[in-house]
Parts: sequence; structure tokens; C-alpha cells
Amino acid sequence: MSVKATIIKNGPIKIEGDFKIHDGADAAFNLPEGKAAFLCRCGLSANKPFCDGAHAKQGFQSEVKAV
Repeated sequence: MSVKATIIKNGPIKIEGDFKIHDGADAAFNLPEGKAAFLCRCGLSANKPFCDGAHAKQGFQSEVKAV
């Protein structure tokens, strides 16, 4: 399966498919195989780079539309 990234309105980026996520030192995050990952877009998560739902509590708003 290819990788699909979806920008969720007023929320995180959802990544699905066969992927790995690495930090700046090229160390891989331990992710459950076959599960989607949700990456923080608002900068408020206490679990960066992953979303912890802080955007909803703080009223983060951002809608991205493909052009």
C-alpha cells in the first residue's frame, strides 16, 4: 500500500500506509504496524510530533484545501 497523508480540518495530519517516522537524529519512532499516525499541526501537543488532542481544547483552526 502506498502512503496517504490527510490534513484534517482544525486537526492533525493523518498518515496511513507503510511508513516510518524518524526524528532529527534519524532514530525511528516505535509505531504499531498497520496503524495510522496522527501528527500535530497546532504545536500544542505534549507528545510531539504526535497529536494528543490539545488542538481541540485550544480552538486551533486551519482548513487546508488542495488546489
